[in-house]
Amino acid sequence: MANTNNAWDVGSVHQRLGVTPIINAAGSITRLGGSRTRPETLQLMSQAARVMVNIDDLNRAAGKELARLTGAEAGFVCSGAAGGLVLQAAAVIAGNDPVKMRQLPNTDGLKNEIVIHTMHRFPYDQAYRAAGAHLVEFGDYLFAHPWQLEGAINERTAAVAYLVAPFSSNKVLPLERVCEIAHARDVPVIVDAASMLPPRANLYRYLRDGADMVVYSGGKGIRGPQGSGILVGRADLIEAAAAQANPAQFLGRGMKVAKEEVIGLVASLAAFVEEDEAAEMEAYRAMVQPVVDALVELPGLRVTLEHDRVNYLLPQAAIYVTDDWRGPSRDAVLAALEQGNPQIHLQTLAGPQELAVDPLNLTEAEVETVIRRLREELTRQG
Repeated sequence: MANTNNAWDVGSVHQRLGVTPIINAAGSITRLGGSRTRPETLQLMSQAARVMVNIDDLNRAAGKELARLTGAEAGFVCSGAAGGLVLQAAAVIAGNDPVKMRQLPNTDGLKNEIVIHTMHRFPYDQAYRAAGAHLVEFGDYLFAHPWQLEGAINERTAAVAYLVAPFSSNKVLPLERVCEIAHARDVPVIVDAASMLPPRANLYRYLRDGADMVVYSGGKGIRGPQGSGILVGRADLIEAAAAQANPAQFLGRGMKVAKEEVIGLVASLAAFVEEDEAAEMEAYRAMVQPVVDALVELPGLRVTLEHDRVNYLLPQAAIYVTDDWRGPSRDAVLAALEQGNPQIHLQTLAGPQELAVDPLNLTEAEVETVIRRLREELTRQG
């Protein structure tokens, strides 16, 4: 029986570990805790953690439900979107051939090249290389042409990778065109759409455009378990990915997803799909509108509420520093907020002179704190 005299609560555990809670107004960024898991999901996971099941059976059943919810042929609960990228690469390189699967990440003699836009190179493409893939770029940092993709595909090509993200360039070839070119050469297309939910339409969009496998984060906008991911797509490729993941003893064994996380992810996605997106977005707008109202009259700043579904998946309060601004620099404000008490982190993925308040992880009380601290730092003299 547990020793209740030594029980920890969330406050005491952070204190004992010397970890300071923060206010995350930057969105679903993993290094800042991801997102707030749904309360009903946490309750379900607590119950599921105490029930023993056959993991293969659970994975298959969960995969069928992911497929139903996304319109895919098949699905698999992976260990975050990055873990899904490893499994995507392993699936297209080794299939479900146990000899090839055991060989990974050594890909000598296998189809091991993954073609990718130069404009789509980013830190997480290392996950493809973790499975032994060799990345072959096409295009440059300004343009990409169909003939460049056609020329990059050869007999060693295992797949074409495609990144969909708020920060990705709009000058790349459209996914639908990439799929046409790749499929004409019997090459699958694997998509990283980790942070593209909501809108919920994106659950179906990339598969309809022709993608063979798509991965999404199970945390972020879905607010499921932070360590989970959604891998969906063509049945044979999903089967190959699952064959190399936990509980099998192949490359993906170390990227384990606990039984309660599998159940929590499925339940979270089901809830996400059923929610009223218009009402959800209106609630987020109402949360950040006071930020705009509190700062809009500061001279030298342009403060607006923005909801661009390509670059701002949720409504945000965007703060632009103009040429007329005479206050502290953007970076000085960021530093002051991040070093203050409480520590506050803002969104900075857009332009070099822009700040934004993302409402995903904020409470009403935290919004008031963010407004107060922003006004203090923006109006600070010398």
